[in-house]
Amino acid sequence: MHRLPHRARKALVHRLVESLRLRGRGEVLRGHHNINYVRRSGPVLALLLGAVPFTRFKYRVPLRTVEVVPRIWPREAEVLGVVCRYLREVPPCLADLEDGSVHGYRMGRALSDSAPAGAVGDELMRAFASFFVRTARVPVAELPARPEGWPEDGDTQGFLAWLVRFTQERVHAPNRGRFGALFDAVGIPEDAMARFAARHGCRTSRPFRLLHTDVHRANVVVRGKRLVVIDWELAMLGDPLHDLATHLVRMAYGKEEQGRMTELWTEAMRAAGFTALTAGLHDDLPAYIAFEYAQSVFPDVMRAAIDLPEDAGTEHFHTAADRVERAIRRAREPLRLVDVPGREQVVEALRDWHSTPDQGTTTLFPPAPAPGTSKPVSARHGGGA
Repeated sequence: MHRLPHRARKALVHRLVESLRLRGRGEVLRGHHNINYVRRSGPVLALLLGAVPFTRFKYRVPLRTVEVVPRIWPREAEVLGVVCRYLREVPPCLADLEDGSVHGYRMGRALSDSAPAGAVGDELMRAFASFFVRTARVPVAELPARPEGWPEDGDTQGFLAWLVRFTQERVHAPNRGRFGALFDAVGIPEDAMARFAARHGCRTSRPFRLLHTDVHRANVVVRGKRLVVIDWELAMLGDPLHDLATHLVRMAYGKEEQGRMTELWTEAMRAAGFTALTAGLHDDLPAYIAFEYAQSVFPDVMRAAIDLPEDAGTEHFHTAADRVERAIRRAREPLRLVDVPGREQVVEALRDWHSTPDQGTTTLFPPAPAPGTSKPVSARHGGGA
């Protein structure tokens, strides 16, 4: 069977995994970017994948979504091909198909299940610091080609400016047609990112390294004292402080834990010989943390509105308002928001948006699978979601 032409093998793998998907035996795990079907491989599929028969795998099918975060490498399989040579615990891509991919599966429990909020403890933070060091060791020369016009190595200010432009040109501006009235009503002006850029920048050059960019509780699988960071589709090449900042914010660490995690990250990098990656940390890390709060206000507000059910009642609108107010509160200083509305104004803005024809009945993100066929994102575990 290994003598089959590559295209024929890929077609056969696709037919087999689709057949297993349609049988519905196993878990269905939905994230923002993919639906993941967890199945067991039969002898034929295992042979084609080079896996042990009857072991679990994940069949990842991309969702059609509005772009809210940068993705510079279209095929996650290309990134994993490099990552898995150096981070052996990361589940590999076993087959890159035209409209999906097959990944290995790691048993364990998502950190979002075992510790959905609150402190995670020094031991786990040290494990995260070790992960960032091992990611920094991945040779840049082996990574896929960067997009045209990508900032030169060490151009940290150019890298941050690229992130700011992406947020304005690919997230904020394109969605103003649909969400502009809502953005305005909750205090987000058209020049929000220009306000950010005028006050925040990087002062120090640091070598670029591979970044995961999305190390949070739902993307971490814990087994015993070991952790595995999954979901590498948003990986990129850039300033390591950006990776640290997204981790600090998306883990929802308290102020004391943020400081401790930063301290452990710095110690681990310097002990590994990566002192240059920590240069200017105290000046530039706050800029990346501020950017994380600034950029997240757009998807957070849009998701709060989109998640309202068609027959939304008072409780739904107040829950959505909670999400909007939290996003605005975090983005207020970085975006210099001055006309921030009160609670009732936010609720009214959401009601107005929801009542506009076609707004509440179309989706920004595809709906979850039918009840009984999937688990929520927080229940996600294993390799890559």
